[in-house]
Amino acid sequence: MTKGKYVSIVIPVLNEVDSIHQLHSEIVKVCNVEKYNYEIIIVDDGSTDGTDQVLRNLFPLTFIRLRRNFGQTAALDCGIKQAHGELIVTMDGDGQNDPADIPRLIHYLEKHNLDIVSGWRKHRKDPLLKKFSSRLANILRGFILHDGLNDSGCSLKVYRSECFDGINLYGEIHRFIPALLKVKGFKIGEIVVNHRPRSAGRTKYTWTRGIKGLIDMISVWFWHKYAVRPLHLLGGIGLLCILAGLIVSAIGIGFYFANISLFRFFLPVLSSLLLTTGTQIFLFGLIADILSKDYFASSPDVPYNVKEIIEN
Repeated sequence: MTKGKYVSIVIPVLNEVDSIHQLHSEIVKVCNVEKYNYEIIIVDDGSTDGTDQVLRNLFPLTFIRLRRNFGQTAALDCGIKQAHGELIVTMDGDGQNDPADIPRLIHYLEKHNLDIVSGWRKHRKDPLLKKFSSRLANILRGFILHDGLNDSGCSLKVYRSECFDGINLYGEIHRFIPALLKVKGFKIGEIVVNHRPRSAGRTKYTWTRGIKGLIDMISVWFWHKYAVRPLHLLGGIGLLCILAGLIVSAIGIGFYFANISLFRFFLPVLSSLLLTTGTQIFLFGLIADILSKDYFASSPDVPYNVKEIIEN
């Protein structure tokens, strides 16, 4: 079923001079055995160890070199926008993702008529601290985003190309692509994949990337829940603050006429703070609502996704 389709394999890399040649060879072998029509796109995200020199001599390959290190998400976005395939496979360049799993991902996607299939590194070959932090992040992501995946952070995934129509990736949001696509109605699946120990180079994951990922997770959550109706969130919080301020004001007035001086200064200050804060948050909600409508009016992105149109 896949043999007539064009498969694009997109790999962002940073300082993987010792592993990228072997990974490329494995991908070529798998694609030739499966008789895929394919392209391999590797985006060098500002490597300084000679990775670009290795990539210049690989064939077949579309090699994109960024001017500096922009981050994994930016490199992935660049590669996806360059892809021509009907199916887009993404993976890491460190050799820990196994190219032999690519046919299984594609077969599962087509067998179950899905739009995205994500790899699940059920038996990870990473240091204990990295496995713990990743597990914690997955629990938090599942609680906030409800994307239904055990391991959204696994880079080995296959997508139908239409998943990325009108989508721009930013920040550290590559981990949450399935959640973004689920919002638009795309169907997601997951299968267990092989995860290999890192044989060369060093991990690029740091605590700062974890913080950035958490911020982007909150952004995705907000976009999921309130992108087209931010006033429902901010306006609701603002009205609650205003209501609390009015209640505190009423209590303060009652204390004043009852000649109770215990909260004479505290209650007016608290009331003013709540009323002012509530009004500001409500106004921010109105502004966000206007900006949201302006965004969807001027952007190719829309808050829905059409799977097909049938005209009889």
